[in-house]
Amino acid sequence: DGAKYLAEALCHSNCKLLTLYLGGRNNIGPDGAKYLAGALCHSNCNLQTLYLDNNNIGSDGAKYLAEALCHSNCKLLTLYLGGRNNIGPDGAKYLA
Repeated sequence: DGAKYLAEALCHSNCKLLTLYLGGRNNIGPDGAKYLAGALCHSNCNLQTLYLDNNNIGSDGAKYLAEALCHSNCKLLTLYLGGRNNIGPDGAKYLA
């Protein structure tokens, strides 16, 4: 799973990536969102901007990301979730 490997790379001590664009129907899905959310909680992750538009993360993926945003190690400032993510009312509630 590509998102899993990206998440691992984001946690590496040498990773200086600040912006990651994964928009455009990469089909990250809820599992991929979970991996990325885990990376956002890692102390080595410096990501400040994440584009996940059109990735079908669903309400579960939104929940994982919302939990990561509340973590003290999370440095993310901007999260793009436009397009086809099927977050629904529950996902929006998690992120609110």
